[in-house]
Amino acid sequence: MSHERVLVVDDEEAIREVVATLLEAQGYRCTPCPNGRVALDAFGKDAFDLVLSDIVMPEMDGLKLLASLRSLDPDVPIIMVTAMHDISIALEAIRAGAYDYILKPFEKDQLHLSVRRALEHRRLVLENRTYQTELENLVGERTQQLSVALADLEQSYDYTLEALGSALDAKDAETEGHCQRVTAFTITMAKAMGVDRGLLRQIARGAFLHDIGKMGIPDYILRKPGPLTADEREIMRRHCEIGYAVLERIPFLKEAAEIVLSHQECYDGSGYPRGLKGEQIPIGARIFAVADTLDAMISDRPYRKALPISAVRDEVRKYCGKQFDPRVVDVFLAIPDRVWLDLHDKIGDPFRLAQLEHV
Repeated sequence: MSHERVLVVDDEEAIREVVATLLEAQGYRCTPCPNGRVALDAFGKDAFDLVLSDIVMPEMDGLKLLASLRSLDPDVPIIMVTAMHDISIALEAIRAGAYDYILKPFEKDQLHLSVRRALEHRRLVLENRTYQTELENLVGERTQQLSVALADLEQSYDYTLEALGSALDAKDAETEGHCQRVTAFTITMAKAMGVDRGLLRQIARGAFLHDIGKMGIPDYILRKPGPLTADEREIMRRHCEIGYAVLERIPFLKEAAEIVLSHQECYDGSGYPRGLKGEQIPIGARIFAVADTLDAMISDRPYRKALPISAVRDEVRKYCGKQFDPRVVDVFLAIPDRVWLDLHDKIGDPFRLAQLEHV
């Protein structure tokens, strides 16, 4: 037996009773109301699965009741019960959102059929909504799982890339620890410039991997103690493009790859490999240029001892607008010496790619 709640609205008591009796015999639970006003009050106090309403009634007619019910519950089906001469009004009610209409006098089977169809329609609407909600929840859950999986994959990549950086350090012992230090310097300036967090992660990877292309440079050139010949310099310059070719195949490293390709460009266009100028150079590469100079000058080299920060400041000012972006120069000069020395000596928190999720 069915237990759906039906609101029966008609100003004629005899019709209300007949309709309620017929439907209750089918197992429906009916609430009779003499007009739209009473029906609206009843609807506000209880939950109904279907409304059967006359059109012409005192106090509040069927069309006004229809409009009010639609605002309260857009899903409840409403069947209009009308006399033959009200057929145009019944069609108006359909356009206003009524599910169906029944002409007076009606037969029992016609009433039962219309009610069943309306309730089946409501059931399908609600089931579809539940399905959509469950599907959205499932998609949300799967999306979250995918995000976690992608984050884990990125983390895994970062561990692998760190290992490559260590391998590069082993190949070029003169610059051991350079990747970590220059990345920490770059991120410090990028944060001070208010760079977006997502871009910050890409800049960190690009700075860390800037020399990854040197893995493809012959050892006799990479480790040559004296000056390089013109041909050797040309080969060495290719490390930018070699590094780019390695990284640009990895989807989440495309932006980092651009930094690797551009890290030897100069602000005035005199750099390589593409001779980019000004803001044609990715912001990460422009920041890196200052960070790289900083690390090179305040680190010990076989041919000289580390220079003081003051020497770096003089150098950066000298080449502001030539090698370096003036905006980056301003940020660098505003940061105290102690910050750079702490990062260089790893007194603070040394930067590692595997910690990128905390950036």
